[in-house]
Amino acid sequence: MANIKQVFCKSILNPSGIADYCVNCYTGCLHGCVYCYARFMRRFSGHLEAWGKFLDVKINAPEVLQNEVRRKPVGRVMMSSVCDGWQSCEKRYSLSRRCLEILLDSGFSVSILTKSKLVARDFDILSVHKNCIVGCTLTTIDETLRFRLEPGASPTWERIKTLEDAASKGIRISAFLGPFMPYLSDTDESLDALIKSVADLPLERIYADKLNPRPGVWNSVAGFISRYYPHLIDKYHRLFFDRECYISYSNSLRNRINIIARSNRIISVLSAVF
Repeated sequence: MANIKQVFCKSILNPSGIADYCVNCYTGCLHGCVYCYARFMRRFSGHLEAWGKFLDVKINAPEVLQNEVRRKPVGRVMMSSVCDGWQSCEKRYSLSRRCLEILLDSGFSVSILTKSKLVARDFDILSVHKNCIVGCTLTTIDETLRFRLEPGASPTWERIKTLEDAASKGIRISAFLGPFMPYLSDTDESLDALIKSVADLPLERIYADKLNPRPGVWNSVAGFISRYYPHLIDKYHRLFFDRECYISYSNSLRNRINIIARSNRIISVLSAVF
């Protein structure tokens, strides 16, 4: 059972290395993704629970944001950078929806990245603004593997359908492919199936990413691999702790992604985040 509590924030429109600003209406994420790099946020939250088992709801986020947009220069905003703004609790609180509306009405441009079909609820707001883009993270077409990796997220096919529906309403869309799990979702067959699934969408941007061995990620990934794929644990250990091995793997993955993308008529829009 997740520990969910309501908190008050002092600021919500914060500087970001991804865009000019980021807006995170929640601290924590209940999607419980095995590979999540944002688990480093746990040490700033005061929570003892494992990442994916707690959520702080910033219930005053819209009010704080309304004040901040009056004082800060208009710019590009990422929603959300260290949580999913459309995770399940957003159904109840609608904080991301309210903040999204404030940002767009105030002239800010917004990029959304989510693993939830709930973002479709807000197409009524997004469809009347041109300074926004909706992106979905897609990790694998294999639903068994997807559920093991991202138990709280929407199935991949639902995310793809969400992108299709967004495009049909004139909303700009993008896709973030990965992070890919070595020897599982990064095989040529798996990459081809995933890339093929979005090749015909009118995507403005396609990104791809490798598994990021940030501090704290190893324990989560090692537990996952030991449970479901114990024969791979030694290979994962080398990737995480042997720098040369990791660089070699990353270069090979990048090259394979680009080759497979071109075979699916995606040439100039695939940008690898390596």
